[in-house]
Amino acid sequence: MVGFGREIRDSAAMASAQSPLRGIAFMVLSVAIFCLMDVLVKLLAQTYHPFQVAFFRSLFALVPIGVMVAASGGMSVLKTRRFIGHAARSVVGIAALLMFFYSFAHMKLADVVAIGFAGPLFITALSVPLLGEQVGWRRWSAVVVGFLGVMLVVNPGSGVFDPVAFIALGAALFYSFAVIVIRKLSVTESNSAIVFYFSIAATTVCGAMMPFLWITPTFEHLALLVLTGLLGGSAQYIMVEAFRWAQVSVLAPFEYTAIFFSLGFGYFLFGESASATMLAGVAIIAASGLYILHRETVRAGRAAVAS
Repeated sequence: MVGFGREIRDSAAMASAQSPLRGIAFMVLSVAIFCLMDVLVKLLAQTYHPFQVAFFRSLFALVPIGVMVAASGGMSVLKTRRFIGHAARSVVGIAALLMFFYSFAHMKLADVVAIGFAGPLFITALSVPLLGEQVGWRRWSAVVVGFLGVMLVVNPGSGVFDPVAFIALGAALFYSFAVIVIRKLSVTESNSAIVFYFSIAATTVCGAMMPFLWITPTFEHLALLVLTGLLGGSAQYIMVEAFRWAQVSVLAPFEYTAIFFSLGFGYFLFGESASATMLAGVAIIAASGLYILHRETVRAGRAAVAS
């Protein structure tokens, strides 16, 4: 799903830009694949427990992730001594994954994706107490405005308010904790190692629940469950490639194309429509996220000049 791209972006220092257009193409393709995976999750989560869907998603994601590991240098890139860090990242990441999957089963596709965009806002707020970063009034203002946009999407004052929206918001919060941990891990860990160990942990944890929650899938559903994992792992691999070809500041805005893909899939596959309030909220969230990105880029530039 969209948002997991940000964890890849933060997990390692990518190569300098060589072909921005190629990077953008990879980014948009990755976002589209993530959204297609979300469609399958929404379909499957109507019948199967989120743990079972997450088990297949994590297990078969190891196939393209294995290709990523091989392309990055093989087993040597998986060496680590930071098992506690990987465990912490896995706990919050699995929680986010399960909560997102539950939300997809009970909410409109685009609504969940839009609420997921709150992740960068949470990350900015949490970076102060957890990373010791300094956040100026401009970025704090963007966070406040962004959460006003989230409230428009969640729409708690309406007669059609869905309390599951707060589960989706909780998923975005847990995702932001995952990114904070990844930022700490990325000092010593490779991108391949971070993604690989999370997939192993998610497969193990969700697999342990299968004796209690297992529903034997039909052949068609089994194919979709396997495809969910292959799509998720492939999207991660493609997004890594995107950041090898273009800078973060170039690619990050294209993460928001997820809303267009999710709106399209939701309309044509599930008959879902978007309200004007929801679209306004998405616009505010996106504008806030992009402004935060701009301020981070300016801050990083000044720090580079000072050093």
